[in-house]
Amino acid sequence: KSDGGYNYGTFDLAGIRFRIFELEADRLIYVTDSRQSLHFSQVFEAAKSCGWANRKGNEISLEHVPFGSVLDENNKPLKTRSGENIKLSDLLSEAIDRALVVVNEKNPSLSEESKKTVARAVGIGAVKYADLSQNRNNDYVFSWNRMLSLNGNTAPYLQYAHARICSIFKKGNVSEEQFPKNEINLAHPSERALGLKLLQFPETVLCVADELRPHVLCNYLYELATVFSFFYDQCPVLSASSAVERASRLEMCFLVRSVLAKGLSVLGLESPKEM
Repeated sequence: KSDGGYNYGTFDLAGIRFRIFELEADRLIYVTDSRQSLHFSQVFEAAKSCGWANRKGNEISLEHVPFGSVLDENNKPLKTRSGENIKLSDLLSEAIDRALVVVNEKNPSLSEESKKTVARAVGIGAVKYADLSQNRNNDYVFSWNRMLSLNGNTAPYLQYAHARICSIFKKGNVSEEQFPKNEINLAHPSERALGLKLLQFPETVLCVADELRPHVLCNYLYELATVFSFFYDQCPVLSASSAVERASRLEMCFLVRSVLAKGLSVLGLESPKEM
């Protein structure tokens, strides 16, 4: 600047140089509002012109990951009633309080401590998932009712699916330590559909890591939970017709629970064993 100060571009260029040559980063990912796309496009071009994007023959990836805005029900930027920006701490506190109401309604037999633990996992998870499940380039409308719903592509729905499987093991007095050991038989169409969906998990994670679009993983986990629901409705598990069939279906349940837990963990969400 004319006064000797530095602008945003200067700071970002210095940051790029430091991360490439001091931290020896191979991939730089900047996650900001989509309105800064032009700024980072220019900064990246400047860094490349300086030769910084090639360190000892290795091409350095410079990526801008833009995201849209969070809107209220009137399609205006989400703010408090007084027009101020909402603090994340206040938002998460309200999410936990609202989730506690849902937990009290759905499972009043839980201990007070367990209710609070589950409410925290569900409430914070719901806010995170509502954001991550959207195509990051698009704006989306913030809705408490939708994000805390136990139906549809929401965190509570996936967390409930995980807890449901845990309850199957508990009801059948089945120890998870015995998995994965049993042979899996995919005789029923619902078993085959579930098996095929499970096989898609590794490629889904790789796709998300490559394209930096977490909503792809959210969609996959929702589809997995939905396919599992069909499987569970059509294929008796604990009351299967034979010991071999029971063991196979328990193995399928274990794999689904594991994938749900890993997928939610990648997204930064907890997987309650009861809800």
